[in-house]
Amino acid sequence: MKIAVVILNWNGRNFLEKFLPSVIACNTADAEIIVADNASTDDSVAFLSLHYPRIKIIENATNGGFAKGYNDALKHVKAEYYVLLNSDIEVTPKWIEPIIELMDSDLSIAACQPKIKDFNRKTHFEYAGAAGGYIDKYGYPFCRGRILDHIEEDKGQYDDTHEVFWATGACLFIRAACYHQLKGFDEDFFAHMEEIDLCWRLKNYGYKIMYCSQSVVYHVGGGTLNKTNPGKTFLNFRNNLILLFKNHAPGYFYLKILLRLLLDSIAGIKFLLSGQAEHCMAVVKAHFSFYASFGKTLEKRKQMKREIKQYTTTAVYTHSIIADYYLRGRKKYSELGF
Repeated sequence: MKIAVVILNWNGRNFLEKFLPSVIACNTADAEIIVADNASTDDSVAFLSLHYPRIKIIENATNGGFAKGYNDALKHVKAEYYVLLNSDIEVTPKWIEPIIELMDSDLSIAACQPKIKDFNRKTHFEYAGAAGGYIDKYGYPFCRGRILDHIEEDKGQYDDTHEVFWATGACLFIRAACYHQLKGFDEDFFAHMEEIDLCWRLKNYGYKIMYCSQSVVYHVGGGTLNKTNPGKTFLNFRNNLILLFKNHAPGYFYLKILLRLLLDSIAGIKFLLSGQAEHCMAVVKAHFSFYASFGKTLEKRKQMKREIKQYTTTAVYTHSIIADYYLRGRKKYSELGF
């Protein structure tokens, strides 16, 4: 089998009912469609069995989050390419072919994403991926088409094929061999930024991550954990610190970690002053969780350092995206001079 589209589901019967038909209708690439269920407590599995008996279902024993959910499921999927697809995505005709053609043409491409647009505002990009992801020198992620909370209208400004730093997990095309070479997602992330961690590791191993605008999908976003939830704030801050500590090149590394902790503290104070005390506490808890995982994360860092030839510098923004956004008013990728 060349292509397997694998949809991870957790209590998402409504999303499956709404969006699975588009995945089936637009499957002109003859990919196998698989739903990996993360121990749902709703009637997702019964719904699939009744209405889509030809769809393969992999039932994970527990809900280990996005990272473990996919790791567990993909042990049972044999294909050249995996397409990891969120259940809250509407795909469009010919959404698979352009990316597979691109990856077939260059074996150094390990992963790729399509153009991600907002299902509820289809003229605009969507937060989780937009037109390809980057990080700044302190490890803060952003996208072409989305810097922090500022989201651009799609006017064709990113209608290209472009190397990026990370590809979104909402719709991630990845070579199965590369996925398993790096042992998949880091399960300690549970959810959020595990795809950035995987892409960073892939780049440190010498692979490319790409964006292909010829493929377009529409994402609802926040279907499992809304951005107003303090749990998401906790995961984002903790996981961002872990991925920076694991993957960043030596040099002024520990100074950058200290600066990141300071910037996070400022963010926590901002939450508090804006009346979001629960989000401030989420930042505090994220830091303590990072400290608790320090030894384990250090071992992961040492392991990668033993295996790679050099750390990547490709598609890393060498300035602070936070300073650009808040102090210089630069809210579009085109204003960064990157």
